[in-house]
Amino acid sequence: MNAIQDKPAFLNVATSATGRRWIGPSVEEDRLSEAMAQETALPAPLCRTLVQRGVTAQEAPGFLTPKLRDLLPDPHQMRDMEKAAERFLRAVINTEKIAIFADYDVDGGSSAALLITWLRDMGRQATLYVPDRIDEGYGPNDEAMAALARDHDLIICVDCGTLSHGPIAAAKGADVVVLDHHLGGETLPPAHAVVNPNRQDESGDLGHLCAAAVVFMMLVEANRQLRAAGQTGPDLMAMLDLVALATVADVAPLIGVNRAFVRQGLAVMSQRQRIGLTALADVAGLDQAPTSYHLGFLLGPRVNAGGRIGKADLGARLLATDDRHEAEGFAARLDQLNTERREVEAAVRDLALEQATARGLDGPLVWAAGEGWHPGVVGIVAARLKEATNRPAIVIGLDGNEGKGSGRSVSGIDLGAAIQRTASEGLLIKGGGHKMAAGLTVARDQLEPAMDRLGELLAKQGAADIGPADLRLDGLLMPGAATVELIQQIESAGPFGAGAPAPRFAFPDCQILFAKQVGANHLKISFGDGIGARIDAISFGAMDGPLGPLLMDHNGARFHLAGRLEINTWQGRQSVQLRLEDAAPAH
Repeated sequence: MNAIQDKPAFLNVATSATGRRWIGPSVEEDRLSEAMAQETALPAPLCRTLVQRGVTAQEAPGFLTPKLRDLLPDPHQMRDMEKAAERFLRAVINTEKIAIFADYDVDGGSSAALLITWLRDMGRQATLYVPDRIDEGYGPNDEAMAALARDHDLIICVDCGTLSHGPIAAAKGADVVVLDHHLGGETLPPAHAVVNPNRQDESGDLGHLCAAAVVFMMLVEANRQLRAAGQTGPDLMAMLDLVALATVADVAPLIGVNRAFVRQGLAVMSQRQRIGLTALADVAGLDQAPTSYHLGFLLGPRVNAGGRIGKADLGARLLATDDRHEAEGFAARLDQLNTERREVEAAVRDLALEQATARGLDGPLVWAAGEGWHPGVVGIVAARLKEATNRPAIVIGLDGNEGKGSGRSVSGIDLGAAIQRTASEGLLIKGGGHKMAAGLTVARDQLEPAMDRLGELLAKQGAADIGPADLRLDGLLMPGAATVELIQQIESAGPFGAGAPAPRFAFPDCQILFAKQVGANHLKISFGDGIGARIDAISFGAMDGPLGPLLMDHNGARFHLAGRLEINTWQGRQSVQLRLEDAAPAH
């Protein structure tokens, strides 16, 4: 048994309603939390969160008020950065023709919008090219690059290009600059500059940056070079809303400078200065200051919808536009496409789960492939399979002799490296990505051998030995202690998301005061401890699993309840709400 399994289950919950073992703070974490609370006078639940992040009492004030200027790395830390910025500025000063080749997801769209916004502030413009997911696939292709090179002096590839040796060679007559973050190969493409913290000759210290963050760093360097020449560049702080959106939507870990990017970007976004994002927030019904949750689950999916099942460049054009009427049209179209995407996704998800279950969910890789499955939703469905099984998952849409797929991984398992290795061995037509997400193209007749090989590589990383995900809890909280003020204090340790999960608390021995199904499969409850305090809770999708029916049919029984606290804003009033994730009978 490992050390975690040796520990007594938290509140003695060895198997919860969702089949998970509850794990609480260690004795050492409890000791450090208590000491920090005494030394800093900060609330104990906040101290627990800080200890989980590895923050000491001395570091707490700086961590709770992060300053971008203190955390922003020197752009020169990345190879080719000075060269890339110098070539970019030369094109701007000499009024050369610039093209931006962007990936079709949120990170690509945000990266393109950053460059377009900066150039517009300088009185320049650029051609935007976003490849069609179905017709062209991911990344630069020979035909598009050759055509762009005929009419442009500089092509900037954002969120793609690191593995595009052939297409970049095809861009004859133009210089190519790559600003990317995907895993690099053993050799670099023949570009003027390749700025990528995940190049093989980089240290990896900045490997957690998304592409938009790399673009932002290049613009920091461009502004520095302008200042050295006695000129002033555009206001970069006003562009951090785009970096924040991309960081969260691309599931980059919210650590180090990423945390400062998102925190500052959310503050910029709340000012509603970017016309495209404002239109999107309005059509999505966002009526409060945005949080990282809204970026990941409300705005990001809508920006992505164009690249998934609509016109590939819609998201980037929405983020870059300065025309209010155009923004409203783009936002309405993306909202409609997102609804269609959800319907397509639901159909593929049901089929993929059925197929993966028949194949077996206990191997190192969970995968499914189907005829005509839309390439735009296979990544989302892979994420759903991964969440359901706590295993790396790949979902592939077959069309003709080929299949295009997308994969999502779990913590500690590098899926991008395994896919790249399988491609280098010839079992995949192409493939690449990063640790947690990757894409691939496979010949139909190589599908089974390729998946078998991927499974072998992932098994060597320990993917076959992962059990059901434990539910990690930051401690106990009584309903009366959960106040709006406490949540605001805890949020000062945020923003929360990938690599920095929001703290999760257990409310022990509570009675269900009200339970109701809302929508197709959600559960709403109120609970209390019998002393007077009462908290509302929402659990999305609970009726599809065991949690919803258990609490609906409570018959007066008492439960331990676990989840994340949030502030619910309704008609200008704020109240405490629990995002309920799990429960167990309080015996």
